[in-house]
Amino acid sequence: MSRVVLVTGGARGVGLGIVRGFVEAGDTVVTCGRTPDPSLDVRYRQADVRDSSQVDGLVSAVVEEFGRLDVVVNNAGGAPPADSATASPRLHEKIIALNLVAPLHVSQRANTVMQQQESGGVIVMIGSVSGTRPSPGTAAYGAAKAGLANLASSLAVEWAPKVRVNTVVVGPVHTELSHLHYGDEDGVAAVGETIPAGRLATPADVAQACLYLASPAASYVSGSTLTVHGGGERPAFLAASNAAPTR
Repeated sequence: MSRVVLVTGGARGVGLGIVRGFVEAGDTVVTCGRTPDPSLDVRYRQADVRDSSQVDGLVSAVVEEFGRLDVVVNNAGGAPPADSATASPRLHEKIIALNLVAPLHVSQRANTVMQQQESGGVIVMIGSVSGTRPSPGTAAYGAAKAGLANLASSLAVEWAPKVRVNTVVVGPVHTELSHLHYGDEDGVAAVGETIPAGRLATPADVAQACLYLASPAASYVSGSTLTVHGGGERPAFLAASNAAPTR
């Protein structure tokens, strides 16, 4: 049976990859964002997930149209580079609102629906490696993503057994916005070389992780973190060391 899936921030980048993944799996997908991709067979609704009243309207509209809500992927997020010493309090508040408070509001509203469904539901948070290691230049973002993983594990306990909640921690991803973080294609390739897998992730890599967590194959997986980062980052001391390699 086709599931009804809500992906926040699914108009571009990682979110668009997640939307495509669920569409290709045969699911009915609703997304919200700035500009929809007309090539996708999805329902698009305008909503600012930082506004709890708009979140209420978004979820209510999905349930009114389709009669249920099976999966939510809290993907909307991000932050511009900002020096923590000089960034305005307003900027920090907006970053935390988008990356931590908004997923809580969306999840809370979705849970109300899912608890009433015989099959329950699944919520997936899109986290970041910025929340698992120092995040210089995006400190508020990293702190919000760290909080997001803790939020997911807490909600998984509170809302069990009807609703499963998990986090996908994502490393660097090659999207249409990669140049903002890594520069030109040479910069993207150079960053990819620092990753054990030898490349940045693709949005499809993240989508596959979400599809797994939303599937019956993950029916006993809740309150967990699935890390999608190609093996992580090589420790800087390895490049600096002149010790002979061990065998």
